[in-house]
Amino acid sequence: MSECYTNPNPDERNAGPFKEAVCIDAMRVYDSCSDKDCLEDLRVYFTRDRQCLIEDAANVRIRNVEIITVYLDLEPVPFNKGFYSVDMTFFFDVCLDVFCAPASGPITVNGISIFNKKVILYGSEGNVKMFSSDCELEDLDSQNVTRILPKATVQVAEPIALSARLCDSCGCGCESCCRIPECICRRFGGEFETGPKCRSVYVTIGLFTIVQIVRNVQMLIPAYDFCIPGKECVTTSDNPCELFRRIEFPTDEFFPPRVGDNGCGCGCEERNCKKY
Repeated sequence: MSECYTNPNPDERNAGPFKEAVCIDAMRVYDSCSDKDCLEDLRVYFTRDRQCLIEDAANVRIRNVEIITVYLDLEPVPFNKGFYSVDMTFFFDVCLDVFCAPASGPITVNGISIFNKKVILYGSEGNVKMFSSDCELEDLDSQNVTRILPKATVQVAEPIALSARLCDSCGCGCESCCRIPECICRRFGGEFETGPKCRSVYVTIGLFTIVQIVRNVQMLIPAYDFCIPGKECVTTSDNPCELFRRIEFPTDEFFPPRVGDNGCGCGCEERNCKKY
């Protein structure tokens, strides 16, 4: 078709007239959900040498929590076509300050916590086999795909370290029965003590997640033009003072924002807040 259609809603980059409809191969999001979890009383597992410090600890304080990895398992839901259960196992790197005596300084100790979560999302159906030209003739295992399942993904914001406590009695918290992968053990330098202990640490973590089910599909979209860069590359200089002069003065670092500058700080909706 030789006609050109004017773009009714051009973006601020002025994409120009609509030229043609093109077919692309893309990952379409079929279903998604977001969640805000307060993970209470997750046990922290330690290697043997660090567990000895916990046994002699008088108090603990949580310093930081980082996400190591998330293992996902996708399975179809029986008798509910098109729906899938997404089983997620979160592994957290928990950094603690351990106080072995009331007047002594803290010792930094790292351990891991484990959290399991399951959601059910819609991922549609597909019973086709996919073959690709990048597989070799003898590579039959990778070509033998009986059914193309959708793919589950999870996005995790930086976890929030809320609290930590010592527990003297065995089994006083919610413990997760999960095998710790060998790659995580190597990261911490040894096997973890996962059995019952006379003294354990339990933490509370705030977690924000977005779970999606995506599927590879062919989609027809409007095309305006090729993505040609609109600016020239700037040659960098080796002079450090010249690079420093280009950095803007960090005014916000010297004058921190007030509570009213960051939104509503009075526990109500922003439109009801009064500025003083």
